[in-house]
Amino acid sequence: MTFRMTLARAATALTLSLAAAVPAMAVDFTVDLVNEPSSLDPHMQWNPDSYYVYRNIFDNLVTRDDAGKIAPQVAESWEQLSNTELQMTIREGITFHDGTPLTAKDVAFSVKRITDPELGSPQLGQFNSITDAVAKDDRTVVLTTASPYPVLLAQLVNLSIVPQHIVEEIGAEAFNEAPVGSGPYKFNSLRRGVEVILDVNPDYWGDKGPFEQVAFKAVPDASTRVANLRAGTADLVVSLDSDQVMQLQSASGVQVLSAPSERIGFMGLNTQRAPLDDPEMRKAVAMAIDREGIVQGILGGGEQVLDQMATPAHFGYVPDVAPIPYDPEAARKIVEAKGEAGQEPMIIKTSPVFDQRIVQALQQMLSDVGFNASIDMVDMATYLGDSRQEDRSKRPILGFGRWSCACQDVDGVIFPLLHSTSSWSRVDDPELDAMLEEARGTLDEGQRMDAYARIQDRVAEQRYILPLYQAVALYGASDKLEWTPTANESLFLNRMTWSE
Repeated sequence: MTFRMTLARAATALTLSLAAAVPAMAVDFTVDLVNEPSSLDPHMQWNPDSYYVYRNIFDNLVTRDDAGKIAPQVAESWEQLSNTELQMTIREGITFHDGTPLTAKDVAFSVKRITDPELGSPQLGQFNSITDAVAKDDRTVVLTTASPYPVLLAQLVNLSIVPQHIVEEIGAEAFNEAPVGSGPYKFNSLRRGVEVILDVNPDYWGDKGPFEQVAFKAVPDASTRVANLRAGTADLVVSLDSDQVMQLQSASGVQVLSAPSERIGFMGLNTQRAPLDDPEMRKAVAMAIDREGIVQGILGGGEQVLDQMATPAHFGYVPDVAPIPYDPEAARKIVEAKGEAGQEPMIIKTSPVFDQRIVQALQQMLSDVGFNASIDMVDMATYLGDSRQEDRSKRPILGFGRWSCACQDVDGVIFPLLHSTSSWSRVDDPELDAMLEEARGTLDEGQRMDAYARIQDRVAEQRYILPLYQAVALYGASDKLEWTPTANESLFLNRMTWSE
């Protein structure tokens, strides 16, 4: 171990020990999350509580503006050299938080890192069409894909650039504990289970952040988040439901902000485990769920029922898909006809970040038609780990989730959730795999849409997954905050303003 590596690890350990020992410091802006980030390494997770924080520490190769259009960020321009080669020109004047210039070498390193199976990134399915990344010089990088990949730019919106010299020297574990990026905010400290503190980056190349210091706090209880906002101890709170929004409607000094998102509420079914290895049982699950009842009777925030794993905001959304029938009587007959197989225990895996009213409704609806369904609530890190167990047969048999690729292309939803090679998939269907590969392997939009129509037919026939609704992102905020939420649910601090 080099002296520099020893020093870096010692500094990380000192930061963590001091953060745990001292009381919370005064900050200019406080965000109440549901959980603490499960990762601050942007290549290792993109669940909301992680994403909210690290997107302010790191710059991405490209981004989306507030209107949802792909816009330059680290890459200031790009050119398609061929059907499989994309050349990107890297912006001059970007430095990492340690003062080191960001170059094309860091971009190539970041691409190769996130696509390295040994890293085990849960985002691998988003980027594994990239076969190579080569820095031609300090400002030019060429990305090569295995075949024409129409989703490349949309996926690169999610690719954060990390500093090669730091990651290689201190390793992934230390980097996760004290990340260094090039974004508008710098990592200050982490108190496990309590908060992450970020400091504004005064040398940021783009729009500066309006707050000198920001705290992201873990507040699992939604009523506590609402109370903190009303008391002024939080300035922005996330993951509200319609009941909490109603509590804020008449409160002074606060406002409700919302945006239809590209996030899909769904129930995942493990087709590798009994009894859901039986297509008839999967159809019974689908027919048991009153999705309209969930949207209208529980959510009530403008959500829309979905009959496919796509929203109208995604490319690849197939119009006029046949609706998924709600027929509890037919579901009950199937369960009864299956005898003992219908009584196999089925545990719905969930986490506090999700709306437990929905999870409880799902469990009740399944029980009402005769399934032996129960709920297992675990922390988010455990939920994510269980969902990605190497042995697919050990992944949860049922799980409620809310999926967003932040790419507005259906490939970013159905490929990671349904392709047999994905660490998130609970499906193994060679016919479906071939169609998914076809859809992401051509630049012809007509051919892609034809493939997605056939994919939706196959998924509907087999009921591999149960789409529930298009989510609406609901936030509570101080009325001094000026900020427009977007469909990709990013909390870009430097796109906010504060008025006294």
